Amino acid sequence: MSIVISLSPEVEAHLREKAARQGQDISVVASEMLTSVLEWEAQDAEEAVEGIQQGLDDFEANRVRSFSEFAEEQRRKYNLPVDS
Repeated sequence: MSIVISLSPEVEAHLREKAARQGQDISVVASEMLTSVLEWEAQDAEEAVEGIQQGLDDFEANRVRSFSEFAEEQRRKYNLPVDS
């Protein structure tokens, strides 16, 4: 399948430089980069859904804590000042 896209001159220059450094055809480099980004995006979305589901499961199982407990943990963990 062939797809035509328009790139800004800056993006095209970066892509051409990357292809030259790698000694590969520009279309191969562009295809590999797009594949990588699409795979990352799919994985990121899957991890987000899993995290949300874990939160819902924790809530249903009553594995929850108050905001003040969470805030205190974050203050200790990151050495944050206590609000007055």
